[in-house]
Amino acid sequence: MEGPLENRGNTEAANFKAFLMKDSTKSKRNLYDHLTQLLTKVMDEHTNNVVDVIEEISHDVKRDLFNGIQSSLRDLPQFTAAELLTEQQRTLFYQPDDIIQEDKMVETVLPNVNEIGFYLEQAEVGLGREEMQRIFLALKNLVDSEQLPRCRLWGKIFGIESNYIVAEAEYREGEEDQESIEENLVEEERKPESLEDEAEINPLPQSIYKSHLDVPKEAIGTGANKFAYYVCKEPGLPWIKLPTVSPAQITIARQIRKFFTGKLNSSVESYPPFPGNEANYLRAQIARISAGTHVSPNGFYQAGDEEGDEEDDIPHDSCEVNPNFEDVQASLMVESLSSWVHHVQHILQQGRCTWVNIAVKPADDSNEEIEGDEKEEYLDEVEPEIGPSLLTPLSQDAEMFNTPPWSCKLSSLLTSQHAIAVLRSNLWPGAFAYACGKKFENIYVGWGLKYVGEVYSPPVPPLPLKEYPSGSGITETLDPSPEEEQALKEDLEDQQAALEETEESEDED
Repeated sequence: MEGPLENRGNTEAANFKAFLMKDSTKSKRNLYDHLTQLLTKVMDEHTNNVVDVIEEISHDVKRDLFNGIQSSLRDLPQFTAAELLTEQQRTLFYQPDDIIQEDKMVETVLPNVNEIGFYLEQAEVGLGREEMQRIFLALKNLVDSEQLPRCRLWGKIFGIESNYIVAEAEYREGEEDQESIEENLVEEERKPESLEDEAEINPLPQSIYKSHLDVPKEAIGTGANKFAYYVCKEPGLPWIKLPTVSPAQITIARQIRKFFTGKLNSSVESYPPFPGNEANYLRAQIARISAGTHVSPNGFYQAGDEEGDEEDDIPHDSCEVNPNFEDVQASLMVESLSSWVHHVQHILQQGRCTWVNIAVKPADDSNEEIEGDEKEEYLDEVEPEIGPSLLTPLSQDAEMFNTPPWSCKLSSLLTSQHAIAVLRSNLWPGAFAYACGKKFENIYVGWGLKYVGEVYSPPVPPLPLKEYPSGSGITETLDPSPEEEQALKEDLEDQQAALEETEESEDED
């Protein structure tokens, strides 16, 4: 009886092995070879807790068979860039418990960005409803975190790698310029007392070179630094506050043309060299765009503190909302540019909104005074500069490169009774403004570059300076020839002989 049973067991085992070695109709592989490779991989690697990771090991064994055939295939990342951004933007839709209190604050601090987006759609500009809604929530988080008294959407500046969403905010009361304080501390640390003592004992030669006088930076809350600006790459990402702008940065920004990369810490390679990184360059361009394109309907603002300005003989540098402003029809706003005015101060060639006399030498510890003609020459180096005053009509803007500075139209000619007035800047492509009754807004969506005509020519480097002065006492002369030396020697002998005869005659007399 044992023989037939053993034969029966061998037969079933052979049939089962044949079943395991049957190739699949899809992959053309069999389970027997796969289990053999799987057990071999487990014994070679001595994997711990094999029963828990047997599925992953089986997947690796199958994947290794395709490495040589389809090496270009790769596994998808666990999270895509869109999924990561969505995860970061989830915080925008978080609604805290004190809803009523925050709604009241938003009404007074943050304008209705959704309403602004509605009017921008009629003007055929803007960022779209979805992005405007996310930006609105991002601005709300900025106001809550920074406790800003007022904030608005300034616009969006494109970059090569990423873009900048810009928010304009008012400074908080009592906020000090921390950057200037840190700069003063760094300058004091760079002047140790030991160097001053050594200079008194061993004085160095004094240079006659007169360094260029730097124009002082305007204080925060005034001029080009009237507002604070925050930027972020996408709604939901952290907001970064831009530094204040200096006149030197505005002056150099007018002479160069550089696209933004999207990295605030990147350097700005240009000629003339820009004094700062991309964050400073971005801040300078924002100041230039605001000064040239932020406009409002004529009469919406009125000059503030008129009595004080008249006494000090200083042009108006601030304005306030006119409570008696009446609605202006959109058709009238389109007919003439005199219906629009600039409500942001003009930036002078000096790089400031208010001119300052840099020729006046500031007081220092040496108590040295400039005397005589040097003082008159020093004070006559810079002449006062006067720019257009605040609330100047757009009709007085100068035409550049045979191009009118502004273009104005109605949002719709078919339904003109419901249309809005749309204003577009031709000198700063991407700057728009609209007006509808008592409502208006300015926005910029562009690359942050000014129109300079059909062809741009970079500035030519200046001529190199002379290495040393030239003159008879410094410049080396040519060696004389033997004939010239002999003639000079004879002349000296004749002069000596004549001098001796003159002395002998005087002695005889």
